[in-house]
Amino acid sequence: MAGCSGGPGRASWPGHNRAAHRILPALTLPGRMRFLLVFTLFVLSAAPAAANPVREAAPRSPAAIEAAVGKLLGRMTLKEKIGQLHFPSLAFPHEPQIEAVRRGEIGAMLNVVDPRYIKAFAAAARDSRLGIPMLYAIDAIYALKITFPPPLAWAATWRPELAETASYEVAREARAVGVNWTFAPMVDVSRDPRWGRVIEGAGEDAFLASAFSAARVKGYRRGGLATSVKHFVGYGAPEGGRDYTGTEISTPELLDRYLPPFKAALEAGSETVMASFNTINGVPVTMNRALVTDLLKKRLGFDGFVTSDFVAIGELVNHGVARDLEEASVLAFKAGIDFDMASGGYDLYLARAVADGRIKMTDIDDAVRRVLRVKYRLGLFDQTAAEFDGLPRAVDEVAVRQSAREVARESFVLVKNDKAALPLTSSTGTIALIGASADSAQHDHSWWGPAGHQKPETETLRAALEKRMRPGQTLIFEPAFADPCGRELKDKTAAVAAAKRADVVVYNVIEDCEIQGEGVSRAKLTLSGRQQEMLDALAETGKPIVLVVETGRALVLAEAERQVDAILIAWHPGTEGRTALAEVLTGEVGPSGKLPMTFPRSEGQIPISYNLLPTGRPFTGSRYTTGYIDEKQTPLYPFGHGLTYTTFAYDQIVLSEPKMTVRGEIDVDVDVRNTGSRAGSEVVQLYTRQLVASRSRPVKELRAFEKITLKPGEARTVRFRLKAKDLGFHDDAGRYLVEAAPYKIFAGGSSDTALAADLLVTRD
Repeated sequence: MAGCSGGPGRASWPGHNRAAHRILPALTLPGRMRFLLVFTLFVLSAAPAAANPVREAAPRSPAAIEAAVGKLLGRMTLKEKIGQLHFPSLAFPHEPQIEAVRRGEIGAMLNVVDPRYIKAFAAAARDSRLGIPMLYAIDAIYALKITFPPPLAWAATWRPELAETASYEVAREARAVGVNWTFAPMVDVSRDPRWGRVIEGAGEDAFLASAFSAARVKGYRRGGLATSVKHFVGYGAPEGGRDYTGTEISTPELLDRYLPPFKAALEAGSETVMASFNTINGVPVTMNRALVTDLLKKRLGFDGFVTSDFVAIGELVNHGVARDLEEASVLAFKAGIDFDMASGGYDLYLARAVADGRIKMTDIDDAVRRVLRVKYRLGLFDQTAAEFDGLPRAVDEVAVRQSAREVARESFVLVKNDKAALPLTSSTGTIALIGASADSAQHDHSWWGPAGHQKPETETLRAALEKRMRPGQTLIFEPAFADPCGRELKDKTAAVAAAKRADVVVYNVIEDCEIQGEGVSRAKLTLSGRQQEMLDALAETGKPIVLVVETGRALVLAEAERQVDAILIAWHPGTEGRTALAEVLTGEVGPSGKLPMTFPRSEGQIPISYNLLPTGRPFTGSRYTTGYIDEKQTPLYPFGHGLTYTTFAYDQIVLSEPKMTVRGEIDVDVDVRNTGSRAGSEVVQLYTRQLVASRSRPVKELRAFEKITLKPGEARTVRFRLKAKDLGFHDDAGRYLVEAAPYKIFAGGSSDTALAADLLVTRD
């Protein structure tokens, strides 16, 4: 389940923990053994005689909350304190867990989404000696009942406010059943689409990811959920794109590329953080004190709590840094992991570690204080039995659906449109719709929604297009495949025959339903199953082909690109997505999405991103310059790319001043015109490059963006505020530097833009 631009601080980052660790063979996790020794001296010494507390109004101010936390902490036994750090998943039968809650031995429950169970756990918590309320957590990320497009698609809208709305609606649905904590947002920056979890983030750029990170936190919180920004930190750079494998990340890379979205989430108010469960530079994050305590808690000032990922503490044994679950639990706790998700190690072993001095009671108190602080801030101590009795609460489904459709509409990215193949107009007589996924509503890719939750009706693309056929138009449909995911062909001959009868072919393909999300890395990123084989046959008809691609990652579409006239990246569009897709295909709504990830020409180009470092031998085509001998150097589609049903011209970029100091700021004006025949939306993007620096700097870095809508012939000047303090970077010691240097300022409709102006940054 796991799981802001960097401030100009000058303090040195403490660096990675490179202490030597014993190399041990992988061991299987021990079962949940209960030891008879309960350390009575610790339990009884702090056990005042008390019944259920009289509930008082919960404090609101920070000072009052801290006072209440301290007062409550003073009343808790060691067992109750450790109980607040114990976070198991719902078990069946669950009655033993109910009793553990009643004894104050569980602080939160995972995967409890049935209101009946939440009511039972809440009642048990009220019946406990101190009546401390619980957290109820699930992966409510982009779906509970209504499925939105996934977060990667949210980033493709380039409108963070839409991500905030989507998060808000998902949170409202989750809160209505009693859930109060979500494991979101995932903000891991990744340049590797082989890694399946790119679907859950905002793509390859730290600036874009930071904007969406903050928006998502605000949305979930506004909808009533606590958030857990994840996976801190560097999970998005696994070696070879293989999920769960280690990463090697330098200090500047960590602080400049991977940390900013986390900082943005914390500044937006994220109450909790989920630690990553991979290694960074050989040290598992779950036991990495330099990252969890020194960087997150101290340098960033985070005062909420840090949770492990699912059974990640026990997985330290498999990492070869702990002999058993007990040793793993001590290592994780001492690193700063406050909450133990599902491994059970804290529940079993922390008391013994306190008894023999391996863990200090003051550290236990700090972890518990963080948990209680979050619960007070969320207002959980104010909740009454009546509030739980009212579960589940009704949510306006119409409003949620409207939001889901709006997000889907703006997320679709038109990456190719030769000969104006799109939109489908009234002059298009016969349209052949090919692909079983176009007639299926079962695969909405809501992996992150709770298992077994009933999904509402979803209109298929076939049904949505049929409704939009004008007089004289005909839609003929052939599934081609035996299943919606294109694994097996059903009737290729019939599909080809339909294409031959049509004026245009709309071929709907989908990334195989089981190969996106967590634990699903791919070595080959071409169309999955037998979908390319079907495209080969359709291409032989010579008919214009519109390729609609439902995917949760960037794919390798080089072969398909040569065979079709138009390509629309639809991501996984969700409950309202096929209706929105029909609107865009028929021109009711124009496409306006832009790619948040670079689409490579081949897997050999990965990892790939627009903001690469320059090389001493730039590509010229000769042998001794950087590049490949068997592939082009450019991506198939660059970061920020996306077409519309109109065209835009960028006339000029004007700086308010040609120079500024390292403490200064300037305005950047970009003139944009709609040169086409219909209204359209464009994302105006601003990039910079530091031409001379103390270390090599990227060829372009995104600094600002704005989505605008222009009528035919309309022009607008878009103004951006550029601050010198935002142009800096970190050195090997973790210091943030803003250097006096010459810069290029670029503006355009994608990262592949040449329109530029010169800027000189000077010393004070």
